[in-house]
Amino acid sequence: MSNYVLSCCSTADLAKEHFESRNISYICFHYFLDGKEYPDDLGQSIPFDKFYQAMVDGADTKTSQVSAGEYIEYFSKFLDDGKDILHLTLSSGISGSYMSACAAAQTLAEKYPDRKIRIVDSLSAASGYGLLIDAMADRRDEGMSLDEVADWAEENLKNLQIWFFSSDLTFYVKGGRVSKTAGAIGGLLGICPLLNMDDAGKLIPREKLRPKKRAINRIVELMKEHAVNGTEYSGKAYICHSACEEDARAVADLIEANFPNLKEKVLINSIGTVIGSHTGPGTVALFYWGDARIN
Repeated sequence: MSNYVLSCCSTADLAKEHFESRNISYICFHYFLDGKEYPDDLGQSIPFDKFYQAMVDGADTKTSQVSAGEYIEYFSKFLDDGKDILHLTLSSGISGSYMSACAAAQTLAEKYPDRKIRIVDSLSAASGYGLLIDAMADRRDEGMSLDEVADWAEENLKNLQIWFFSSDLTFYVKGGRVSKTAGAIGGLLGICPLLNMDDAGKLIPREKLRPKKRAINRIVELMKEHAVNGTEYSGKAYICHSACEEDARAVADLIEANFPNLKEKVLINSIGTVIGSHTGPGTVALFYWGDARIN
């Protein structure tokens, strides 16, 4: 048993059972649905299908990251038990949670001078963030120390490939990420924008594809180009989606047909309520280990 806690935030978008089975602790972001606050608790408070249907029906959503005060309260329970902490945050390219966690760690260092808290910026999101924390759990279970796991993560996290497309631009327009004109034209023509995360953990538009089937094929073609050893890739691949499981399954089936050496079947998760508040339904994201991300 390790003498430290491996921790992340709910925005790693893995199932509650997955976190529990890997002995990974997590703290919940928050979201608001028509003004009422809920924890981003992996679909426990509101099932994902009901959440996305509420968005389709016109519910207003907004999100709130974990504050420094919440991190202090969360970290303290582990420190009081004599545990050190390795915490992986949502990308600093899309959230201030890394800075909040660092501020909390600095405050707690004075109260717990004999304990260690190390904060790592994942530069990733959703189940890509989840794939990284899962790989860190593998190395913890192999006996690596807190610093060894943290160093490994910092050396390798930019090799985590993160690609996604969306077949519904409604909520990208609503959130100001896509103009109303571009959204209307995109919707009329059935355009699916393809984006990825760059080496700074920021979302970058890469291609505009139509129809959706082309986007599904293209995201798998990019995996052939970028995955470690191409189609001989033998690592894990994760997918998450926002209320479009059929599209996610189509991507997974193509991957499993083209990558015969996968370590296991493609794991499909739901995009959680915080990330999903910004994407809305219709987004499919793919994550795997590959070459280094660029800007």
